[in-house]
Amino acid sequence: MDPRSHDRPVLDMTPEGEFRGPAPRPTTWLDRLLMRLGGVAALVAIVAVGIVVAGIAVAFFALALPVALVAGLVAFGSLWWRAKRNGQAFRMSATMMRR
Repeated sequence: MDPRSHDRPVLDMTPEGEFRGPAPRPTTWLDRLLMRLGGVAALVAIVAVGIVVAGIAVAFFALALPVALVAGLVAFGSLWWRAKRNGQAFRMSATMMRR
């Protein structure tokens, strides 16, 4: 018998001709602990990404709000000035004509 026979891989084949994978290792308490710790770490990472996305949304809103207010005031001033120059009263309502 060859002294290196224990170093060679064992090929296990089913009757259908397919190869079987290696037998699963028995799980220990350390494997279960690391799996639970990895799940908790993934959950913490997902929550942290959610907080970062919410913070970016709040920052974007805080930056966009003053710009929108200034643009609205400029538009209102422009419309008010045109209406005043034309001698019409500036009304905030729209009218519709029926035919």
